[in-house]
Amino acid sequence: MSHFPEGLKYTAEHEWLTDESPATVGITWTAQDALGDIVYLELPEVGSTITAGAVVGEIESTKSVSELFSPVTGTVVAINDDAVASPDLVNSDPYGAGWLLKVDVTEAGPVMTADEYQRTVGS
Repeated sequence: MSHFPEGLKYTAEHEWLTDESPATVGITWTAQDALGDIVYLELPEVGSTITAGAVVGEIESTKSVSELFSPVTGTVVAINDDAVASPDLVNSDPYGAGWLLKVDVTEAGPVMTADEYQRTVGS
């Protein structure tokens, strides 16, 4: 599996999102790899309004606690309860079962293509 799937958008803060509304949001392979074993997720509540570039949660790993930034402005319509219950899903399948939230997008933030993101982080 590619660490930089085509068809997704990426942020400088290492989040990925789908190009649709509601957008599915998660962290990239690069981010989960740097974090190490993820042990806890704090995600925004369904119904909350989030703003592009703002902190919307935390990801705790055995190494550190990192902030989760929203790539878009909008309303949270779903969170991944499976990932909250089993945060290791974010390590094992960051682009699939380890997604974090779905957002009804009102405004997109700055994003990159897979190629641009890959050049930013190196391969």
